[in-house]
Amino acid sequence: MDDRALQALAATAEGQSQGRALEYFEHLKQSNDGWKLCAQAFTSGRYQSSDHVRFFCLQVIEHFLKNRFKVSVLQDHQDVRNFILTCLQIQGENQTQEKTFLKNKIAQIASLAFVVDYPQQWPSFFTDLLQTLNLGHLAIDMYLRICLAIDGEVVDREIVHTEQEMVRNNFIKDAIREQCVTQLTESWYQIMTGYQESHPEVTCMCMEVVGKYISWVEIGLIANDKFVPLLLSFMKMPLLRESACDCIHEIISKGMEPVAKTKLVESFTSVLESTGVFSQSQDEDADFLAKLSKLVNGIGINLTGSWQKLVKAKEMENASMTLQALENKVPLMFRFLGDEDDDVSGAVTSFAQEYISVLKQIRPHAAKQRENIEGLLCHVINKMKYDESYNFEQEGEDEAMFQDYRKQMKTIFNNLAQLDGELVLVTVHGIITRTLVQWESMKLADVEIALSLLYTLGEALPASNGQHFTGDLNKATALQEMMRLMITSRVSCHGHSAVVLQFFETVVRYDKFFTCEPHHIPDVLMAFMDERGFRHSAAHVRSRAAYLFSRFIKSLRVHMQNYVEDVLKRMQELLILNTPDNGCHLLSNADQLFMYEIAGSLIVSSNLVIEKKQLYIKQILTPIVSKFEDMLTKLLVESDQKKQLAYAQGINNAMALASRASKGFSSQKTMQQYSCTPAFTDALKIFIQAVNVPVHRQLIQVGVRQYLHRMVVCLEEEILPFVPLVLENLLKQPDAKELHDFLPLMNQLIMKFKSAIAPFLQGVFMPLVGTIYQVLNSPSDALDPNAADDKKMLQRSYFLFLSTIVTNDVIDVLKNQEMQNLHNLLITVVQGAVEVPDPQSQKLCFLILRRLVEAWGGGEDGTGFVNFMYKSIIPACFMAPLKSTFDLRDGQSSLALGECAACLKSMLAKKGENFKTYLQAEYLPTLNLPPELSQEFCLAMESEIKIFRNYLKHFFSKAKS
Repeated sequence: MDDRALQALAATAEGQSQGRALEYFEHLKQSNDGWKLCAQAFTSGRYQSSDHVRFFCLQVIEHFLKNRFKVSVLQDHQDVRNFILTCLQIQGENQTQEKTFLKNKIAQIASLAFVVDYPQQWPSFFTDLLQTLNLGHLAIDMYLRICLAIDGEVVDREIVHTEQEMVRNNFIKDAIREQCVTQLTESWYQIMTGYQESHPEVTCMCMEVVGKYISWVEIGLIANDKFVPLLLSFMKMPLLRESACDCIHEIISKGMEPVAKTKLVESFTSVLESTGVFSQSQDEDADFLAKLSKLVNGIGINLTGSWQKLVKAKEMENASMTLQALENKVPLMFRFLGDEDDDVSGAVTSFAQEYISVLKQIRPHAAKQRENIEGLLCHVINKMKYDESYNFEQEGEDEAMFQDYRKQMKTIFNNLAQLDGELVLVTVHGIITRTLVQWESMKLADVEIALSLLYTLGEALPASNGQHFTGDLNKATALQEMMRLMITSRVSCHGHSAVVLQFFETVVRYDKFFTCEPHHIPDVLMAFMDERGFRHSAAHVRSRAAYLFSRFIKSLRVHMQNYVEDVLKRMQELLILNTPDNGCHLLSNADQLFMYEIAGSLIVSSNLVIEKKQLYIKQILTPIVSKFEDMLTKLLVESDQKKQLAYAQGINNAMALASRASKGFSSQKTMQQYSCTPAFTDALKIFIQAVNVPVHRQLIQVGVRQYLHRMVVCLEEEILPFVPLVLENLLKQPDAKELHDFLPLMNQLIMKFKSAIAPFLQGVFMPLVGTIYQVLNSPSDALDPNAADDKKMLQRSYFLFLSTIVTNDVIDVLKNQEMQNLHNLLITVVQGAVEVPDPQSQKLCFLILRRLVEAWGGGEDGTGFVNFMYKSIIPACFMAPLKSTFDLRDGQSSLALGECAACLKSMLAKKGENFKTYLQAEYLPTLNLPPELSQEFCLAMESEIKIFRNYLKHFFSKAKS
């Protein structure tokens, strides 16, 4: 061994030395005898004090076993065997405690050798292992670790195995069952009885082994008069009881026939109950209680599974016995579900869920079952309450864990509502009634849970489109009473943010209530507006209130007519822009977006006269524009980089707010209808000045584009003169990402105005396309990983732009280009179809070509297109799918091939027999296709498009094979 290289394995070694060690590591892994050198070094004792060197040796041996052992010579197999047994011998004789990571690695090496050599080449594997057990607890420790490692290789269902490995594993398990399983189970019994007091950790590991192997060994070898009393005795020993719990859980979870499974579970449960194991007090160790809870959970799930199988098999007598056994375990489930420790409670939730699923299949319910349903509901509601230690101000890991636990309880609550909606409704109604009439004198947890349950009813009780207040009269009446009480009780004035937030959440969930009783709207509006909502002392409450208020207003816009001006007046303070100079006001930039959207929506949907609407819109936009100009001026003279960024972000935010203020308008409610066009176009004139800013150009252009997108929706032709101004600045310093981000705006304009945009588009088309060519053909920075992606996205956007033109009645924009420009453009589309290894771009290109064929392929039209069709488009339809980069199995490529097929059929539809003759006589022979296959291809083209697509896929698959 190269000691100098090995010394560099230490964590303190320098980089160069570590590099040498890695090279030596690779050399030993690839060397035929490297593993032998490592095996000798490991067992020689020479490196006994160097754990990192010994682990290094084991990794080399592991590499050999995983990659070359199966095909190695017999002597290598014998040498590996000797190495493993020597390791066990050394461990026992020297009584030297290895580090855990070394022991686990040795066990893994033994398991890798085992799966290759057992049973043919090493039939005495387990006999050899068992002979080492008399060497003491350290040798036993290694034996048990090897058993666990074998389980990982052969049995563990969480590890994905190939079909070949599964066949091998079944063969190994059969051999163990036939040859030595009795000796193995006997060894486990001897270990558990012999070391329970002197080395309890060994006994615990042995129980883990039993739990792993029980899934495939004969149940009678473990569930017998010898093992069971031993395991039960361990349940009373503090150092062993948790492992005993897990072991019993694995035993009762073994796959068995349902009647036998029920008997097994009942026998264990009966003895455990008789010994008082389940009667532990809540002061008991929480970890042990959690294990017990898990065991009870396993008991319930296994009994449920047996019942389901028996019902399916129509064995009703046995099913009835199993159901009774299950019912008898419900008090156990309640005991652990109600435990004050959430880990203990959470461990039994699956039992609760499964029990509910059983009750859903049984109608009507017996008195005891109804009592169980009520008890389960009571436990769930109680466990959903916040603990006094919950830190609302600074939620950490404990709080996050409780929220996850609470979600589990809510799931059970929802399932109980599906099982007995009336009971849940009556229960929650009672809690709401008792709580809200005296909320001021009640604990926070009780008030919060009352509102939370009312909120949760919205998802627990089915309702079409949130219509909880129509249909079922009992439900509608109860919900109305609870909502009315929640609002009139003024519980929204509670001092704790959790209650206030739950109030707002509930109000928005049941917004349809205010359609039934609109006279409650003013109270809720005030709650949002005052210190309970937007002016609350906690920022997270203000933020959530802003979002919820926007939903509330949208839903109840029709009922807001009487409150519009008052709401707008109270919102004035909330609409003050946050700037680098004046800091942040009550709401953050993100929260203000909702405020501006609400303001715009209220104004547009109100019954106010147009003059007032104009005035209010102007009052909203004027401060934005003023602050925008101020920040833009300061940005242009600012030299400090941090302040530059702050001003750029402020500029972007100002445009975002103006965009959101326009949300009240739409293609149906245009600005023109309300004479609000000047206010928004005047703002646009100012905003466009920012596209020339030399710093943070992209950030600011995002805001300009966002505003333009909104204006395309809300304005008519008034928007068109502004686009060339943006485009002109864009073309001065072309950038792939900016062009890619700009093209969707052009597509939006084309889709909205269609042929009406043709004159405008004619003027900007070639400058824009020329700039795109220039950027795509410019050299990329090899060190910039994003440059290639930006170009790929721009290329795809370019093809999408062209496809938008040919599908929206402005195809003449292409036809009216100079002949050479049109030809160059068509060449880029053909190249995109054939050369670009991006199936989405290829699909777009074939779509463009098909549309052009449909428009221009019928005759000579002066563009020379028909000639181009024969010389370029037809070859593209064949060359693209034949490319090695065109994966016919890929979903996106299949879509591209579908467009290719449609393109071919369009050419056939336009040129008919002439097209078929050209294919058969001139083009297809260049592909060395026999005449009969060419004829078959042309016949296939005449079939329906779906049939031809499938044919084309088969045709190219065969051609590429």
